[in-house]
Amino acid sequence: MKILHVYRTYFPDPPGGLQEAIRQIALATKALGIESRIFTLSPTPVPNEINLPEGIVVRCRSIAAPASCNVGGVDAVIRFRELENWADIVHYHFPWPFADILRLLGIHNKPAVMTYHSDIIRQRHLGSLYTPLMRMTLRSMVKVIATSPAYAATSGVLQNFVPNGKLQVIPLGIADYRDETLDYDSNYLKILLEDKDQLFILALGVLRYYKGLHVLLEAAETIKAKIIIAGSGPEEDYLRAFVIRKKITNVIFAGRVSDWQKKILLASCHSLVLSSHLRSEAFGMVLVEASMFAKPMVTCEIGTGTSFVNINGETGWVVPPESPKQLAKALNSFIDDIPLALRMGIAARRRYEKLFASEVLGNEYARLYRSVVG
Repeated sequence: MKILHVYRTYFPDPPGGLQEAIRQIALATKALGIESRIFTLSPTPVPNEINLPEGIVVRCRSIAAPASCNVGGVDAVIRFRELENWADIVHYHFPWPFADILRLLGIHNKPAVMTYHSDIIRQRHLGSLYTPLMRMTLRSMVKVIATSPAYAATSGVLQNFVPNGKLQVIPLGIADYRDETLDYDSNYLKILLEDKDQLFILALGVLRYYKGLHVLLEAAETIKAKIIIAGSGPEEDYLRAFVIRKKITNVIFAGRVSDWQKKILLASCHSLVLSSHLRSEAFGMVLVEASMFAKPMVTCEIGTGTSFVNINGETGWVVPPESPKQLAKALNSFIDDIPLALRMGIAARRRYEKLFASEVLGNEYARLYRSVVG
């Protein structure tokens, strides 16, 4: 079976959680005999094709990116139609409005499914103009997949524009790399912390406006541990300036980290915090990775998949958004009660194995694809 994944950016361009989600779906289904290709745009699409373990990435030039929406030219439409002919199923990943145009201009002789990762949050005015096209695209899908029951229930788009029979929930997942042998410089943590055995809390991800890191920084002074913020992004300069202005001494910026550095941080941290305060954080793949490493977590209740991955009182704590006091209290509870932190970490690992492991992800999507083709 041949699957064409469609999304606006992909590796090796700067990564994000959604690109990683596509990669994991392609890898998990590859193990079951399903071949994937990924169609995407890039500001520098050289080479045009890249052969990665999950499949061939086909890239056309991004000629503009209004409101972070990459737009291609005529060549992108032509190449997409060629790939449509190759595929048995076209798998769209929402949101990407240019994909709706591709769908409109496509050949429509292949069934299509869509994984609905997130509502359009920030560009509300543009969203109202886009709604008629979005609605037409959603109704043309054989299946629309939400990544968590919470998002399926709270998204106005999914509730209003997708018929019940078409909506399905398949959680995101990731292959287990916890027990990989790491060949790394053992001084990495020592350089960051001065003492590689020092207890620290990890915040990991692209530094975007919806991550709520300003709240974490406001809470930092009352948190009884070092905090490592690993990642880069548009909010980095503001956050660094905030730390200097407030004279915060227990926050360390690690910058953008490599895969092996990320693994060291996840394996060594005491707990993980995801302080996202807006619905733009639709799932939180980093929570799945923390669960894989049996780490307790603190997240905020924003009505999305973050509270599906991290169950309050079981795998960690879920606190109100934009509440520095509650965030600090939850993180300090792990530090003050080590057995509690261990119990919640073990529960997180069990939940990972049950719901978010690669085998579970692959089986669910393979079953979906076969039902669509059948």
